[in-house]
Amino acid sequence: MGTSGAAGPLAGIRVADFSRVLAGPYASMMLADFGADVIKVESPAGDDTRSWTPPVDAHGVGTYFSSVNRNKRSVVCDLRTDEGLHRARELALNADVVIENFRPGVMKKFGLDYETLHAEKPDLIYCSITGFGATAGAHLPGYDLLVQAVGGLMSVTGSRDSEPSKVGVALVDVLTGQNAVVGILAALRHRDAAGRGQRIEVNLLSSLLAGLVNQASSTLATGEAPQRMGNAHPSIAPYETLRTADGPLAVAVGNDRQFGALVRILGIPRLAEDHRFRTNTERVAHRVELKALLEEQLAGRPAAEWSAVLSAEGVPAGKVNSIKEALELAGQLGLDPAVVMNDDAGPRTSHQVANPIHLSETPASYRRLPPLLGEHDGAAFASLSPASVSPTSTTTSTSTGK
Repeated sequence: MGTSGAAGPLAGIRVADFSRVLAGPYASMMLADFGADVIKVESPAGDDTRSWTPPVDAHGVGTYFSSVNRNKRSVVCDLRTDEGLHRARELALNADVVIENFRPGVMKKFGLDYETLHAEKPDLIYCSITGFGATAGAHLPGYDLLVQAVGGLMSVTGSRDSEPSKVGVALVDVLTGQNAVVGILAALRHRDAAGRGQRIEVNLLSSLLAGLVNQASSTLATGEAPQRMGNAHPSIAPYETLRTADGPLAVAVGNDRQFGALVRILGIPRLAEDHRFRTNTERVAHRVELKALLEEQLAGRPAAEWSAVLSAEGVPAGKVNSIKEALELAGQLGLDPAVVMNDDAGPRTSHQVANPIHLSETPASYRRLPPLLGEHDGAAFASLSPASVSPTSTTTSTSTGK
């Protein structure tokens, strides 16, 4: 699939994106996919993820950077200089939305904080992304691994006898980016109704705690901390990976009917009437015995065969795929999981995971490849409306990535 020129539901919305690394760039890319004009404001060194390699694509561009920076224009503003600061203020005051993830207080030193900009542009929507909030946790560095650790996610990830483990991707950054998008869209709706902008604050720790859903809820209700259970579920059984002849099979039985079908297909229908397994509560209490009995039957066939047989009978089951296999599966299901973007001005292409949100009338579009550093310096500023912005004094940056 090539680039598309569709306008999108956010056409006419301009975003000045001062964020770096993942949470902020993910949020701005989601907005850009639906038509927002996102101007990525970078230091002369560029977004940190430009140098997070390998891996790289066929053109030498880091795949980490490419994963969250399509559909944007890149400009360079050195905030340590009067000229760079003037350019940055011009971008911010000509935007509908500003996104930033500097350490709390850094944007204020540059005169790019919410209070300063809001005084000049009352309808500005300003989204700040931090690791631990802007008050007592302002000094803490907001790195995903750190938040997974102190936020409790690692305590419930991994097997009971293993060390705590992080999730295989920077999941907390992604959750935070999604929360930022929701906040920005809600603020835009309010601006449409009331004519005023507002400040949005999201942080990694709060996003993780909200994302812990049932695990956090059980902790609040019981006062007890959940433990690591590997791939098992604390409240449902069998809901985990089970060994087969050639590898693990994920079985996600959510009710008694599905359990009855599972044991019938495995040739052990008596388990559905066994007092240890008749209900989910009983199965959870006797999960160890149940797992052993199920794996004894599953050992006779490979995971892919069991997946096909069980799925055909309405039992949720599937082999543990690699990411490559997962993309292939989504393609087989007609989900169009990937797009190939082409550069109209040159030979570059970029393979991208498609936006997961499907709108029937105004779908996501793929218009610009992840930009080269400063690629749009001239064009981006030429597109701004005249603004009365006076240069501010030079200040040394103390920013950090998120």
